[in-house]
Amino acid sequence: MQNFLIRRSFLLPLGLLLILSLSLFVVVLAQGQPKAKAIILGVLILPVATLFAESLFRRVVLNDVSITVHKPLREKSLLFADLTAIDTVQVRKRVFLTLSTEEDFIILSNAYANFPQLVAELLTRVAPAVVSEETRVLAADVPVKSADIVSCWVATLLMALILCLQFA
Repeated sequence: MQNFLIRRSFLLPLGLLLILSLSLFVVVLAQGQPKAKAIILGVLILPVATLFAESLFRRVVLNDVSITVHKPLREKSLLFADLTAIDTVQVRKRVFLTLSTEEDFIILSNAYANFPQLVAELLTRVAPAVVSEETRVLAADVPVKSADIVSCWVATLLMALILCLQFA
């Protein structure tokens, strides 16, 4: 059995962004700043918190007979024997791998740590007939996406700057 988690290099800046956002929210309330500012900040915190929780607890588990994707409050599992197609969609360096059966599907992205290993392990466990040619080509050279990590660090730095300016 193998576990694959969302990259920690993404979770670290995302977690810091959440902490800084919550800190700014507390400062805005403590300083008695306009309620509109607190409401806007609260609305911005919700998707960051949701993304962080979803990313923190998401994992893919491969065993000899199935793949299971664990997410907060839900999980989905497909047997390798039931797979009818494995396809790939690539948008720049973002990769989505779709595993389909007659009734269900799972979509995996290259946001997972060790995604090239995940793809390689997956392809060794399934029937070669269900794997598309695009997926075979992708498996030979899986792109690594880092723009989301850079963007998250930039947002974290901006939030830290905004928080510092609250005390100036």
